[in-house]
Amino acid sequence: MAGKPPTGDPVQDAPDVTAPQHAAAGLPAIAHTLRIANDQMGVRRTALTLLRVNQKNGFDCPGCAWPEPDKRHAAEFCENGAKAVAEEATLRRVTPAFFAEHSVAALAGRSGYWLGQQGRLTEPMYLAEGATHYEPVSWERAFDIIAEELTALTGPDEAVFYTSGRTSNEAAFLYQLFAREFGTNNLPDCSNMCHESSGSALTETIGIGKGSVLLEDLHQADLIIVAGQNPGTNHPRMLSALEKAKTGGAKIITVNPLPEAGLERFKNPQNARGLAGVGTPLTDLFLQIRLGGDQALFRLLNKLVLETEGAVDTAFVHEHTHGFEEFEAAARTADWDETLRATGLRRGEIETALRMVLASRRTVVCWAMGLTQHKHAVPTIREVVNFLLLRGNIGRPGAGVCPVRGHSNVQGDRTMGIFERPSTAFLDALEKEFGFAPPRAHGLDVVRAIRALRDGQAKVFFAMGGNFVAATPDTDVTEAAVRRARLTVHVSTKLNRSHVITGARALILPTLGRTERDRQHGGDQFVTVEDSMGMVHASRGRLAPAGPHLLSEPAIVCRMARRVLGDASRTPWEDFEKDYAAIRDRIARVVPGFEDFNARVARPGGFTLPHAPRDSRTFPTATGKANFTAAPVEYPAVPEGRLLLQTLRSHDQYNTTIYGLDDRYRGIKNGRRVVLLHPDDARAHGLDDGSYADLVSEWTDGSERRAPGFRVVHYPTARGCAAAYYPETNVLVPLDHTADTSNTPASKSIVIRIERQTDSS
Repeated sequence: MAGKPPTGDPVQDAPDVTAPQHAAAGLPAIAHTLRIANDQMGVRRTALTLLRVNQKNGFDCPGCAWPEPDKRHAAEFCENGAKAVAEEATLRRVTPAFFAEHSVAALAGRSGYWLGQQGRLTEPMYLAEGATHYEPVSWERAFDIIAEELTALTGPDEAVFYTSGRTSNEAAFLYQLFAREFGTNNLPDCSNMCHESSGSALTETIGIGKGSVLLEDLHQADLIIVAGQNPGTNHPRMLSALEKAKTGGAKIITVNPLPEAGLERFKNPQNARGLAGVGTPLTDLFLQIRLGGDQALFRLLNKLVLETEGAVDTAFVHEHTHGFEEFEAAARTADWDETLRATGLRRGEIETALRMVLASRRTVVCWAMGLTQHKHAVPTIREVVNFLLLRGNIGRPGAGVCPVRGHSNVQGDRTMGIFERPSTAFLDALEKEFGFAPPRAHGLDVVRAIRALRDGQAKVFFAMGGNFVAATPDTDVTEAAVRRARLTVHVSTKLNRSHVITGARALILPTLGRTERDRQHGGDQFVTVEDSMGMVHASRGRLAPAGPHLLSEPAIVCRMARRVLGDASRTPWEDFEKDYAAIRDRIARVVPGFEDFNARVARPGGFTLPHAPRDSRTFPTATGKANFTAAPVEYPAVPEGRLLLQTLRSHDQYNTTIYGLDDRYRGIKNGRRVVLLHPDDARAHGLDDGSYADLVSEWTDGSERRAPGFRVVHYPTARGCAAAYYPETNVLVPLDHTADTSNTPASKSIVIRIERQTDSS
C-alpha cells in the first residue's frame, strides 16, 4: 500500500550528523530504494515498473543521461533512478480539490520537498489575474489563454520558451519548431545552467559540442580522470562502468574538493562482492583540489608532458591539430608555486599523477558541473582538451573527452534545436523542410531571459518541464522577475515551486510521464531520447496515465501551435499529434545523423549518432583540425577571511527534485540547511561543529545576498572551500556571476563570509 504525502513540512533546521561514509551502494541502497518505491507506488506497481526501466523494450529512466550497455541487467537502474521513477509513477494525486484547499500564497510558503511529495498533477489549472487560488480549466480554454497573451505581444521576442532536459526528442523538435514559426529564438534550456561551458569549449576545440567516448571506451581505458563530478550521487550507474574498467586494469584519478564515497569504494548491488563483500576500490589517486584550481592543474601537467622526452604524440599533433606552438609557449610558463597555490595540492601528488598519465596510452577525462560552473570554466575545459590532444587521446579507442550530462535527454534537446543560438545550417534546413523563414537573430539564454523578465522586456514565460525558479541563480531576483510576466505556463508532471511563483496569469498543464502509455489516434506511441554518449533509443511507457485529462508533450505543443498560429501555418500539426513517426520523418530530413530515423530506432538498443573526431579523427572546426588553445591561467581570488562556496546536490535529490532529507554518504540525516567546512576553517571563524551561521555572498558591485540558518558541519573538504545544497543556496549566486563565453552561472565559486548565529532558533 502506497503511503500518503506529508501533511506538514518536516523540521529541517536540526539535522543529525554522523561521519561520512567511504563506500557507496550495497545493501543500504537496495533497502532505501525499495522503501521509497513502495511508499510511492506500492509493492506490485514497484515490481512491474522498475523491471522496465532502461530496458530495450521499456522506458528510459527520467533521471540522468548515463548510457546503458548492450547487455542489460534485469535491474538496470540505480538508487536515484528508482527514486525518479517512483516519484513519477506514484499513486499520490494533486486534484482540483487540493488547489481549492490551498491558496497560491500558502503553497509558496511550503518547501520544495513538501510540494513534490503531494503527487501527480491531474488536470489543467488556471490562476486568473488577481485570483488567490488555481481553478480547473479546460484544455481548450487553456490554449485560448496562451493565444490571447502571445498574440497581444508587441513582438515575438517578448516570449520565452524554456525547456528542461527530460523532454523527448519528438516534443523538443516540435517545441523549437513552434517557437521559430512564432518568430523567436528565445529557447533557453537547462544546458545553459549546466554544460554550456562544455559545449562552448568542445565546439571551439574539436568541432562538436559533445563527448567523444562511448561506454566501451571507458571499459578499455588505461587511465580515467574524474574531475569535478560525484557519480555516486549524480550518476550512480557510472560506478558500474568504472568498476568494469578497474577489472580491466584501468587506473582512476579523482579530482574533487570533497571526498566522495562512490569514488572511494563501490559495492555493486548486482553482484555478491558488492552485496556481501568489501566491494571494489575505485580511486587510485585522490587529488583534493581547491575550487576552481583545475585549469592550473591541467596546465602544469601539460608543461610536464611537454618536458618529458617522447611523451607527446608528435605524429598526431602534426597531422590533426592546429595552434600547437602558441599553446606550447603558454604551457611552458606554468609555475609550480602558482599551481600549488591555486590547487592546494602537494608537489608529490602532482608528480604521482604525472607518472600515471605517462604510463597510460589510452586516457579518458570525465567531468561535470565541478568544472563547468566557474567564471573560467571554458578555458578550463579547453585545457583538458589540450591535455588529451598532447598524447593523441581523441579519436583513439579507450580515450577521449567525457562530459557527463545530467537530465536524461538534455543532450537530445540540444540536438533537436533547443538552442538560443542556432546554426545557419539548422535554420536553413528548417526553412527548406517547412516553408517558413525562421528568425536569424540570436535569442535569450537562461540568464538573459531572467534579465529580460526583470526589465519588462519579456512578458510570457512558457516552460516545457523543469522547475525554473528553483534551478536558476539569484533566487530573489529571479522570482521577482517571473512575477513581472503577464503569463507563466508550466508543462509538468508534479507540483514544484515554479507553479507558485507566477505572472499576472498562470497555467499548469499536466502531462504524461515516461512511465505512462501514450495512446494517440495513430495507436500507441513511443518517444526517443539521446544519452550522454550520443546513443539514440526508444522509450515506451506501459502504465495507465495518472488521470484521464493528461496530454502528452507532443500533443500539447501541437494543439498550442494550431491555436496560436492558425491557418497561417503550413506545418501538419494535427498529423504530428496523431502519429509520432511523422515527426521522426521530418527530424530525419532536418537533423544530420538521423537519416532513416524510424527504421533505425526500431532496432533494439537504437543507434549511435556520428561523431567525426571519434569516428575518423576529423575535426569540423574553422581550421579543419583540433585546436590547441592558450588562455591565461585563472583561479578564484578569495579575500582574507572569506571562503569559496560550491553548491551541490544531496544524495536524496536530483537537480531541484528533493526525494528526501538525507545525504547518506555524507552523514547528513533529516536536514538540508547545512554547510560543510574544513574543521580548521570552521575554527578560524569561531564555528563549532553543530553551531549555526548565516551564509552571506559578496559580489563585485558591493551587493550582498544572505541565506540564513545553516548548521555548521565539520567536514574533510579542501581548505578554504565550503559546500552547501542547492536550491537553498541559489539565493547566494549573483545573476551576473557567470562563465565567460558560455554565460553559465558560476555556482561552484561563490565568495562568502560566514556570520555566526548566537541563537539557532
